[in-house]
Amino acid sequence: MPRKLTVTRVAALRSREITENGIRAFRRATTADGADRSGLTALTYATMTSYALDAAVAVALANTLFFAAAVAESRTNVALYLAITVAPFAVVAPVIGPLLDRLQRGRRAALAVSFAGRAALAVVLVFHYDSWLLYPAALGVLVLSKSFVVLKAAVTPRVLPEAITLVTTNSRLTTFGLAAGAVCGGIAVAVAALWGSPGALWFTAALGVAGTVLCLRIPRWVERTAGEVPATIRGARRDRTPLGRAVLVALWGNGAVRVLTGFLTLFVAFVVKAQTEAEPTRQLALIALVGAAGGIGAFVGNAVGSHRGFTHPDRLVLGAVGVAATAAGVAALLPGIWAAAALALVAGTCSALAKVALDALIQRDLPERSRASAFGRSETVLQLAWVFGGAVGVLLPHDSYRIGFGVVAGVVLLVAVQAALVSRGWSLVPALAPRTP
Repeated sequence: MPRKLTVTRVAALRSREITENGIRAFRRATTADGADRSGLTALTYATMTSYALDAAVAVALANTLFFAAAVAESRTNVALYLAITVAPFAVVAPVIGPLLDRLQRGRRAALAVSFAGRAALAVVLVFHYDSWLLYPAALGVLVLSKSFVVLKAAVTPRVLPEAITLVTTNSRLTTFGLAAGAVCGGIAVAVAALWGSPGALWFTAALGVAGTVLCLRIPRWVERTAGEVPATIRGARRDRTPLGRAVLVALWGNGAVRVLTGFLTLFVAFVVKAQTEAEPTRQLALIALVGAAGGIGAFVGNAVGSHRGFTHPDRLVLGAVGVAATAAGVAALLPGIWAAAALALVAGTCSALAKVALDALIQRDLPERSRASAFGRSETVLQLAWVFGGAVGVLLPHDSYRIGFGVVAGVVLLVAVQAALVSRGWSLVPALAPRTP
């Protein structure tokens, strides 16, 4: 305590006290229920950094050619954008799940590589953010980001504390990640305002380096895979554990909502860019409005899902899909940026609740020896659904909210019908009929 107190010194002391209390509260939250001993705390820090990096790179690319080609009048440019940034991931993603089943050692290293690669690509983008080399570099960031999500899903059961369930663990990881993304996204906006896209990309690279270090601090026991049996979506096999019909219903339902969230992520950004071409500040504000609404919805959905037990999680998934499809239909009838924000809020909430239900079903219906593989496989499917929704958002005309929301409402409704049929053992496409009990 200084000898002479002034208003400035009192304010400084009070600020330091609030900061220290906040840090202590944060540490208590991240280490609660034995998370520090199980290794969940280390994974939480890495997950938070990944969300933060994704938010920073989105801010950095907001005013670059990454969006410019998609709002161009030439459909060739739009097709080129889609071919370079979205389509390749649809080829890469199905490889990630089987690769995880064969990865007996090196999961921590794989997580670290996903960060180190994004850091290196951010540096590449600093020097090429105004050239066509932007596209393959942006693709690399996207693939590595999605790869981290799949890897994290497979590692999570290995750091599960005894005091909490997988549902609570996954909700906790998502909640912390969303908070980190919001904070670092705001920092990236400030950095971009001062030093432009290159400054935000340097900030992204720094987050990538930090994430690499954090991944290597995850305990070594996540590498133990003795006794694991891979899960399969295609039905019973001698050396595989089938997911089961209830999990398949939840996968179809989650896929439907992920199509909607992927669509909103790209379509709204492109429409805003097309309609406010000469107002970059307004563009960023409108995109941030929709993004914030989606983040709040995801936060609310995870908070509700982690504190409530659901007797019939498969029914919860179908209900969430129905609400999301209805909201998309209403947004098509009342188009505009506020309708887009409201739809993002609903979609974020429904996506979080549906994912909580899917986690509960995997924990309920699959033996422990197959859960890590099941989480990895299911997350791969959900990432593919998100990419498909993003592709729809790129291909549709960007001069009207009404057409886009109407089309995506139809797509979500179609997948919802498929989920409902799968619950009865049927399918719209015979080749996709469930072959599991």
